Amino acid sequence: YHFLMSDRRQSLAECTASELCRSSEEDCIHELEEASLSVVVLGASGDLAKKKTFPALYALHCYDLMPKTAKVVGYARSKLSKEELIERIKPGCSNVLDDEEKMASFFARCSYVAGPYDNEKGFQALHEHLQDIEKGKKESNRLFYLALPPSVFVTAVSAFNSVCRTQTGWNRVVVEKPFGRDLESSRKLVKGLAEYLNEEEQYRIDHYLGKEMVQNLLVLRFSNLAFQPLWSRSAINNVTITFKEPFGTEGRGGYFNDIGIIRDVMQNHLLQVLSLVAMERPVSLSAEHVRDEKVKVLRCIPPIDLQNVVIGQYVSDAAGKHPSYTDDEGVPEDSLCATYATAVLFIENERWGGVPFILKCGKALNERKAEIRLQFNDVPGQLFEDSARNELVIRIQPNESAYMKIQVKPPGLALGTQQTELDLHYPSRFQNGRMPEAYERLIYDVMKGDQSQFVRSDELDEAWKIFTPVLHRIEQEKIEPVKYFYGSRGPKEADELAARHGFKHFTGYTWVDPRSRV
Repeated sequence: YHFLMSDRRQSLAECTASELCRSSEEDCIHELEEASLSVVVLGASGDLAKKKTFPALYALHCYDLMPKTAKVVGYARSKLSKEELIERIKPGCSNVLDDEEKMASFFARCSYVAGPYDNEKGFQALHEHLQDIEKGKKESNRLFYLALPPSVFVTAVSAFNSVCRTQTGWNRVVVEKPFGRDLESSRKLVKGLAEYLNEEEQYRIDHYLGKEMVQNLLVLRFSNLAFQPLWSRSAINNVTITFKEPFGTEGRGGYFNDIGIIRDVMQNHLLQVLSLVAMERPVSLSAEHVRDEKVKVLRCIPPIDLQNVVIGQYVSDAAGKHPSYTDDEGVPEDSLCATYATAVLFIENERWGGVPFILKCGKALNERKAEIRLQFNDVPGQLFEDSARNELVIRIQPNESAYMKIQVKPPGLALGTQQTELDLHYPSRFQNGRMPEAYERLIYDVMKGDQSQFVRSDELDEAWKIFTPVLHRIEQEKIEPVKYFYGSRGPKEADELAARHGFKHFTGYTWVDPRSRV
């Protein structure tokens, strides 16, 4: 009876929390509906728009998180009709929710204008189209999503800035990564955009900040007293942040070869996660207070030492079923581009002094996984031999979870230890909850004007200061990446680097999805 009542109370609590969130969302949508809203997707005919931007907007439409007054306008150089645009974006939308009625009502919101990015004439036609669909409202808001190559950002913004701005509401511009190749190019891009947009109008999107478990970091850290005294060098030995993909570049090799894994994943996604793990408690949850603390912790990280970096490049697996990176179209045979990297960073402040932060990312590895792993110190005066360290693991994807690895006595007469977990598995625990996709959440934040999950210019500057020197050395000295087999864990040198900095790997334990446990 007590267990049943406890479950019921928990269920009621979840319903109450869900209702409060829903009420807040409805209030926000109601406020937005007092004006017209035009969401303009520049680069509407490209892959990013097709796979991410339009499906995210469709999801907001399906779950009533888009104002009824909102319209979606695609803009690109391609000469397309509205029907042809819909044919391009429909497969991505159907992956979100395959509902013909919902899709029909979403596509009714959509329209398309063709034009160049480098002159005002095309954008004048876009402006006239926007004025036409915004009729009937005294106030008009415009959201511009730059689903474009970075080389076109400043050109496009300079062209639409003088003719496409609304004069009766807000203008907000979403800027996609990469934000430059190094510190110099990043500053040039920031300066170029700043000529036309103020900082409050720019939303530099890093979709990792929109993932459910990354969003959960602030709550986990600052709403649980049990973790607060442990969250420092006094208890934590090392922190590992991992991103693994089980596939290679697969046709994107020519594009990827100019970027590499450090610029593609580590300098942005993983460093953003690190800043949330390591930052101090913000004064409030306002965008500026949260971003102030992220910048402070990044300023405490010196540039990465090349001795603390391992880079790798995948080759065909032993069976020859998968190609090498250099077999991909557009990749030179002698390419030195890294498809794998491990780097060790240090934060020189009172909380984290001496604790290595190990960032690992790679393609063509043995599994798909992104996680944060905080490994605690050994127990002083340990009574039980070969006892594994405690670890707090926050799994970002897939199977979003947070679990603590602890030691317990297994059943039986002998007094020994066995590693197990205290486990929160989100899909099992919150069966009635819906975890929105990162792009969906972040576009919704842009509509609300919440910049807390977007990268500020000084934050971007500090991030590039950490990585630019080592990137330049790797390129100038033509350092050859270590080869690793497609489908493996990556180079053994990366494991050796982590071990040198105190990480201990313990065998005999594998996390299992609770849904598959008997």
